[in-house]
Amino acid sequence: WRTLVFMLVLALVAVSNASFARSAGTGASVNAAVARSGAATAATFERTLPNGLRVVVREDHRSPVVVHIVMYRVGSMDERSGRTGVAHLLEHLMFKGTPSHPAGEFSRIVAAMGGRENAFTSRDQTVYFQHIPARGLETVMRLEADRMANLSFDEEAFSREARVVMEERRLRVEDEPHGLLHETLMAQAFIASPVRTPVIGWMSDLESLTVDDARAFYSDWYTPGNALVVVAGDVEADDVFTLAERTYGGVADRPVPVRRPQAEPQQRGARRLAVAAPAETPHLVLAFKAPRLESLDGPVDPFALAMLAAVLDADENGRLTRELVRGSRIASAVGADWDFLGRGPGLFTLSGRPAPGIEVDELERALREQVARIARDGVEPSELERIRTQYVAGRIYQRDSIFSQAMEIISLEAAGLSWSDADALIERVGAVTAEEVREAAARHFGDEGLTAARLEPLPLDQARPPAPPPPGLRH
Repeated sequence: WRTLVFMLVLALVAVSNASFARSAGTGASVNAAVARSGAATAATFERTLPNGLRVVVREDHRSPVVVHIVMYRVGSMDERSGRTGVAHLLEHLMFKGTPSHPAGEFSRIVAAMGGRENAFTSRDQTVYFQHIPARGLETVMRLEADRMANLSFDEEAFSREARVVMEERRLRVEDEPHGLLHETLMAQAFIASPVRTPVIGWMSDLESLTVDDARAFYSDWYTPGNALVVVAGDVEADDVFTLAERTYGGVADRPVPVRRPQAEPQQRGARRLAVAAPAETPHLVLAFKAPRLESLDGPVDPFALAMLAAVLDADENGRLTRELVRGSRIASAVGADWDFLGRGPGLFTLSGRPAPGIEVDELERALREQVARIARDGVEPSELERIRTQYVAGRIYQRDSIFSQAMEIISLEAAGLSWSDADALIERVGAVTAEEVREAAARHFGDEGLTAARLEPLPLDQARPPAPPPPGLRH
């Protein structure tokens, strides 16, 4: 669900919507576009229970459904050395029951009411969600409160889920060349920051984890003061707060461990790596260190880089596709990505596959030249206006989904912002100027912050036969 980060929606929204095209310009016109969105002014309420649990309610009465989410502010960044993967493994164990509700009962109850549920772990959060009829809200709140406080830790269930996660790692990383490339890139791009370790964990750590490791992680971090409950849909806020007191209110709070700063030292030159794996074609990723968003009142660069990523790769008319795939035909596929939300340092990536007969070095030069052109010549106002229109319209239309509304709240809160910053964030990105985009392109794409990763194909007959997904894999 990090796909809910801000730039993904650009590719999903047509630019021809006239109402937003007229109102999605800079300054006051962007503000007007946001204000005219009905969902943008949806009633949202917040309350903190005596045990420290924050509850945010978004009322949306268009359909008799509810999204209920519990987000714990903990992820792989909070793991100790030698215990990587425990955050994700604990997510699996959260479906293995409590003394009051045996393994599988939670899922059966949600399915019986016609709902669906799942979970995910990232570097900075672990999230559990249900999409259910409104009448089932109290039931799922009771179930979530129960496993927040009373999770069972059975040795046999732990061993079984550990094997599931190891198979998941083989499926998604070790037998998947692009997953392996990404994992190696992150490990080389960062030295001290815990973002360097994979969310799924290193295999040697998974093999040595114990049920006591999972129990300790749960005890440290799964507590009301480190959690956020979001309820969106056909509800009344006061009723939800009453239910929250009745269900979550009895869960005792505990202090969480102090997070120590793990600042990344300054990079002083380009880093290059190659991964050899069975694959059909080479692949190149150029990752540049760049500052993520810390405050809406902070430097403009995180917002300007969002616009730069969109100029390069918003849609089929983005510069990378237009110039390198359809134009010079140097590449068969290209992309640019920038996620400015989240704890820890960020990477702006340019990526691509060279066309047949094209060397990877030539593709690297072509990708970097596209950014260098923007740093020299800037962006045409009409081009930036098209991107701005897509951005504002995409963010507003995303709110048509109750689930997306709830996930927007979660994404902002996990990044250290507030749900109330949502509209201001759209306005801040929409106000980025062409000169700010040019300056960001000139500032962050030198060798001193670059990690370049290449996938070097081995013959496909060296690949292991594809295995079916491991039993128990949920997400």
